Amino acid sequence: MAVEDQNEADESNPLLAITLKIISVCAFLVMATVIKLAGQLPVGQIAFYRSFWAIWPIVIYLLITQQHKGVLKTNHLKSHIWRGAIGVFAMGLGFYGLTRIPLPDAIALSYSRPLITIVLGAVILGEVVRRYRWGAVMVGFVGVMIISWPKLQILRGVGGFENQEALGVIATLLQAIVASFAFVLVRQLVKTERTPTIVLYFSITASAFALMTLPFGWEPLSWNQIGFLVAAGVFGGLGQILLTQSYRYAETSIIAPFEYTSVIFSLAIGVWLFSEAPSWSTIIGSLIVVGSGIFIIFRERSLGIKRSAERRSANMKGL
Repeated sequence: MAVEDQNEADESNPLLAITLKIISVCAFLVMATVIKLAGQLPVGQIAFYRSFWAIWPIVIYLLITQQHKGVLKTNHLKSHIWRGAIGVFAMGLGFYGLTRIPLPDAIALSYSRPLITIVLGAVILGEVVRRYRWGAVMVGFVGVMIISWPKLQILRGVGGFENQEALGVIATLLQAIVASFAFVLVRQLVKTERTPTIVLYFSITASAFALMTLPFGWEPLSWNQIGFLVAAGVFGGLGQILLTQSYRYAETSIIAPFEYTSVIFSLAIGVWLFSEAPSWSTIIGSLIVVGSGIFIIFRERSLGIKRSAERRSANMKGL
């Protein structure tokens, strides 16, 4: 999605792009925080509120920017449905983990998704991954294990399947894997579909799939819980809009590193609201994961500059 928006950019304003990116990070963190405050509810119920209430800020944005015309027109409805199904499954896993492990751990573990996406891109899409990027991916996975291992008591035979933190870690890691498949599907969709179409179809299909879990036992909600879940949807939708807009004003390599500010913010929120002091394994593992992610971003930027220079040189020789 970001690539298409970047191509549509009509001006460059890196400071505005970075500002929008950081605000989008804050919006997604507010979303995660209010979901955690709502408590351990059925994940399908959380996913429905998150998806359904995200539709409205997106629709309002499309109307204001005059991008609503033909927004639901598509020749790839089946792909959108698949993306919605996979996405809502990933969302459910993520919400399960989020409500059972400390917020900083959940945020840090979610950054294993770009690492997994690189692997899937190479295996499924045949993308070329060079040795430096493979090395960074391996280092990143070491960081993920440093964060995860202290909580994986199930693997040590302690607590069995009653260990909620261990189940939360496993769900969060599975979410990263499933979300990576969804992202690979999005990479295919952006070749032919508009960004607003992809975003809106996801919210609609995810809402429909999440609603199907109603017969499996949604819980009665207090007014506070309803408020938290509605806020999760609204802030999730706002975060998506701000994220999309940020890529209109600067290159991906300039903006992407600021995604990792969420690690710092989540540490502060975890301590302040949930009394979740980060462990040394979380801090060290997060630094490794973030470092590998930033290395990959800047490595790709340098390769992109090199490829552009080679193309210009070849074009000059052809004149």
